[in-house]
Amino acid sequence: MTYRILHILDHSLPLHSGYTFRSASILREQHKLGWQTWHLTSPRQERCTVAEESADGLHFYRTPVPAGWMAGQPVLGLFAEMRATEQRLLQLAREIRPDILHAHSPVLNAIPAIRVGRRLGIPVVYEVRAFWEDAAVDHGSTREGSLRYRLTRALETWALRHADWVTTICEGLRQDMLARGGIHPNRITVIPNAVDAQGFQFAPAPDQELRARLGLEGATVLGFVGSFYGYEGLDLLVDALALLAPQHPDLKLLLVGGGMQEANLRAQVERLGLAGRVLFVGRVPHAEVGRYYSLIDLLCYPRKAMRLTELVTPLKPLEAMAQGKLLVASDVGGHRELIRDGETGALFRAGSPPALAEAVERTLAQRDRWEAVRAAGRRYVDEERNWAVSVARYQTAYQTLSGKTG
Repeated sequence: MTYRILHILDHSLPLHSGYTFRSASILREQHKLGWQTWHLTSPRQERCTVAEESADGLHFYRTPVPAGWMAGQPVLGLFAEMRATEQRLLQLAREIRPDILHAHSPVLNAIPAIRVGRRLGIPVVYEVRAFWEDAAVDHGSTREGSLRYRLTRALETWALRHADWVTTICEGLRQDMLARGGIHPNRITVIPNAVDAQGFQFAPAPDQELRARLGLEGATVLGFVGSFYGYEGLDLLVDALALLAPQHPDLKLLLVGGGMQEANLRAQVERLGLAGRVLFVGRVPHAEVGRYYSLIDLLCYPRKAMRLTELVTPLKPLEAMAQGKLLVASDVGGHRELIRDGETGALFRAGSPPALAEAVERTLAQRDRWEAVRAAGRRYVDEERNWAVSVARYQTAYQTLSGKTG
């Protein structure tokens, strides 16, 4: 069955983020199923001044950044963005006449889609990857209980109740939606985060040239690859390294990426006397990330406990399993949905550097189990967390809403 789907996205390729990679994977898998897709991004597509653009084999329509006095206001600017998205979406939907409008987080995309859908008689799927009010709090751009927080939460709940179908990435978010009331459980489908396992080499040999250049020869390497947000808990990882360092002189920490916490982390490293044990290599081109992964013996995901991390499943642990990497992770809800403690990785008590240090020490000591853990992680990705399995779950929503069968 062929469906005609118009996706509404916050941002897309050629920008690189977990959001854009998930979007691209979904679109490509839908194409494999024979479904037709069109793609519109919001005014939040950074540094974009064109009306249309192709990237990595996908074509995107763009929404211009709104002008006028409202655009610069902290709250009214949100409505200016939604109005701009609605106008562009209305134009495209009239031209394309899709079977489905599929709006992806944040809620600033869902509300324009619902308004256009009602106007043109097109059903709307709203895909929630995270609740925007929680992401804003955890990134430090707003405060829980503030006007902006309460407004965005109210908009989120309204959109969940008025969309024709809701999809989300994990069970934690689904349960939060049901607790808000007014949403039928049979109209919520979990489309889990996944990876293209074939795109990752299993247990790649370390890149010896890069290892020598970074001074990691003979070292046991802990590592993190991603953005340095406060909720990632990298400060806890540095504290754990300080606890491990006296007994493990060969242990080093490789941090790949950057972000708002980098200056604080560098100061912490200096304060703890770990300057020779922690390597900040900055952001690296996407095509080069695999070289750095190959040097890491144990990936660490010490996320702190808060609404965002308890509800939302991250992508990075799945990428680690696809590559056959060992990993330790805090026991927040998002990690518990992905990692089977003792089978595909090790979980430790969130927020505790000693618990993290103990999990690292225990994992490094159990060398006789490494191959079994690596194989179990790859098997989990191959069988349960691949994009073909995840994207097939859209079928029920699309078929029900479009009325197309057989």
